Order: sequence, then C-alpha cells, then structure tokens
Amino acid sequence: MFAVDTATWINAGVSIGLALLIATLFDRLFRGRLAREISDKAGITREGATRLRFVRRLIYAIIVLIGIALALSAFDGISNLARGLLASGAIAAAVIGFAARQVLANFVAGIMLAVTQPIRVGDWVTFEGHYGVVEDVRLNYTILKTATHQRIVIPNEKLAGGVLKNDTLVVDVVSLDVSIWIPPEADAEAAIAALEDETGQEVTIAEAVPWGTRLGVGSDPVAPPDRAPREADLRRRCLARLRKEGLLRAGSN
Repeated sequence: MFAVDTATWINAGVSIGLALLIATLFDRLFRGRLAREISDKAGITREGATRLRFVRRLIYAIIVLIGIALALSAFDGISNLARGLLASGAIAAAVIGFAARQVLANFVAGIMLAVTQPIRVGDWVTFEGHYGVVEDVRLNYTILKTATHQRIVIPNEKLAGGVLKNDTLVVDVVSLDVSIWIPPEADAEAAIAALEDETGQEVTIAEAVPWGTRLGVGSDPVAPPDRAPREADLRRRCLARLRKEGLLRAGSN
C-alpha cells in the first residue's frame, strides 16, 4: 500500500467535486435550452431530441471521468499500481474486459441507437410483447412507458439486437388490427358480412385452422395513445354483433 497525505486527499476530492459541479451545471443548462426549443416549437425533430439527450449524457459522463482521472493522478502510488497491472497485461485485460463486457456492449449499442435512430423519443413501439412510448434513450438502457404508465427498462444491447416494431417511425398514426375467432362450423361469409356492416371496414379471413377461423378487422388510423382503448371497443362491438347473429355458437351455420 502507499501512504497518502491529507492534502492529496483534499485535492482529489476537490477535483471530483468540481467535475460533478461542472457536469451538473452543463446538464441543467443543456436541458433548459432543449426544453425551451421544444416549448417554443423551434422545429426540433424526434431524431434531434433523441441525439441531444444522448449527447448531453455522454458529455456529463466524460466530464465526470476526467475529474476522476485528475483525482487519481494526485496519488503518487497510482502510477506504480498501474505499472503493476500492465505487467500482467494479458490477465488484467481479460479480467477487466470480461467484467465490463456487458456495460461496454450496452454503451456501444446506445451509440448505435442514437446514430441510426430505429427508435426516437416519443415513438410508439412494440418490443417483446410490450407496447408503449419511448420515454428516454440513455447511455446503457432505454425506458419504455406503457399505456398503463408502467416503465419498461430495456438494455440497449438487447434492443439493438432484437426485433422491434415501430408504429410511428414514418407516420404519427397507427391502424387498428383486431382478430376475432369464430367456431369452425360457423358461416364465415355471414360473419364477414355482419362485421363489415357493423364496422364499415373491410374484414378478411386471416387464418383457418381445425379449431376455428380467425377474422381480421381493421379500422381508420388513430393516434398511438388511443390504440388500446379503440381496439378494445372494436373487439367488443364485433363480438356483440356476432353473438347477436348467433355466429359464435358451434353449429351456427
């Protein structure tokens, strides 16, 4: 171990404290300007907002890391310790690389997401059965807010390597798509006619299997937040009409 005097500890603490102060002030200034641009409708896009958020957090992390590096440089024994670690270079690199693999993978994936923009803050997406709006894209993870105001935290590496459905990547509205099952013995043509009369939309046979027939019912595009309640209402109306026509009972043809 190496001896460290009080002055060295104070200098190290001051370096870290100043770094945190500068990073915090910069972060607040950055956020304030971004908020004003959005509130004043300065034409900032979703792509721009997402990149600005990512850059803001990246700069914050860099400032803090610089402060930590300056603090460590105040200790005379750190250089000796570093040389000792470098002497066992292969082993140290393997241990550190394995320990930091997940963190670095998420960080690199976050950079890819910020650059390629498959998702943006404000987009409505479906990922592994979760549907919601992208609330934030951070350095290591992305936050998805569902229609019930739950927050789904998704590691960026998993998000970048998974299959993602983005409903608002091109347009800001989504079309409804409801599936209605009827018994295999039911008259599919009569069911289609009844549902088209009820909804005023085209109804198709989406799937036919031994245990039933799945009908696909669409609707006019709606805003993403309205998708879940509108689909629920459409599903209820379709089932009520089929029940009224006696088409949900086996042998109804």
